This record gives sequence, structure tokens and C-alpha cells, in this order.
Amino acid sequence: MDIVVFQQQGSGEKKVEGVLQYGAPIRITEIVSIDEFLPDFIENPCDFMDDDFTANLVLNYLTHPDLSQYLIALCDQKGIPIVSPGKKGKGFTPFTCCGLGRSEKLGLYGEKFGVPEYKVRLDGNRIADISVVRGAPCGATWDALQEYIGCRVDDVLTRLPRQVQYFCCADPSGFDPISGKSPVHFAGYVHIAALKKAIEEAA
Repeated sequence: MDIVVFQQQGSGEKKVEGVLQYGAPIRITEIVSIDEFLPDFIENPCDFMDDDFTANLVLNYLTHPDLSQYLIALCDQKGIPIVSPGKKGKGFTPFTCCGLGRSEKLGLYGEKFGVPEYKVRLDGNRIADISVVRGAPCGATWDALQEYIGCRVDDVLTRLPRQVQYFCCADPSGFDPISGKSPVHFAGYVHIAALKKAIEEAA
């Protein structure tokens, strides 16, 4: 699976690292970085990005709304699925990267990344083994599992959300006006929900 990433000022670097580390055999064939100073309003977004690209999937980490909406429209014209976390428009627009649901259109990326899923093996009330089936492209799902083997279930349920929030690279200031939660809070919630489900299945 070939992916093209669009970013500004390194906004997608952490996710790129996670995809490369945990997403093999997914390939990131191109990273388009727009790092120059941009005006508040961009009348011709096409002046800032080349439309001559092909991919199985595009990851949109652009922060300027005019560029982001242009890219979303461009992918729609090309028939390329696009994931645009925290944005609005066509394509896949989860609140956070770890809020992405499953879809056949997302191919192998959608199998490996999105709403987290764990597999747990219990030894009484302790974690005997825990692995990630599906996680956040920033890598927080994997990074937060340090030193949990042998720990009590209750302790892990308490510690995991804080660990995920520590490793999460989402903007904590981006509050959702409906839920009142930031992307970092949301990340902690979906991970603890995934762990509870895995524990229930293991039990």
C-alpha cells in the first residue's frame, strides 16, 4: 500500500514515524512538506502544492484550512481516499487519528491504524501478556504499554490513559465544543475503552 503525506511545519512527522515503525508493509512514497510563511487567506492553493501525485491513500496533516480543503477536494476528484484528522469535509475526518473507524477503502492502513484494539492474556487478576492489534499512527498505543506485564488489571486501567496522553501528539487545546474534551482526552478514553474490552474478552 502506497501513501502520500501532506504536512506543514513537521505536523505529520510523529505519525510518519509510527506508520513506518508499526505499519509494514505499508510504504510512504512521498512526504509533501509546506514550510513557508502562509497568509491567513490563500486564494490559489494550487500555487502551494503540486496536484501530480498518485497513491492508495493520502494522509492530510495540513494545518492551513484553505490548503487542507483544496487537498480534500483534489483527492475527491482523483478518487483517492483521504484521512484528515480533526478536519471537516469529504473523506475520513475522525476527531483524532485514534478515532478512525474501519473501512475497506482504507486498505491495510485501516487494518493497522485507527480506533485501538488490544489482545490481552490474563493470569488471575494480572496482565500476563498484552499486544496491539490496531493503534494510533503516532505510536502512542504501543509506547504506552511499557512495563505492564505482571501488573494488576486495576492498576493498568488507571495508568494506561495517562500514559497514552503523555505519548499522544495531538493538540490538547483543540476542544470539541459538543463533548468539551480535547483530542488528548479523547485518546485516553478510546484506549481505556479498548483495554476494558480486551480484558473482558480475555476473562
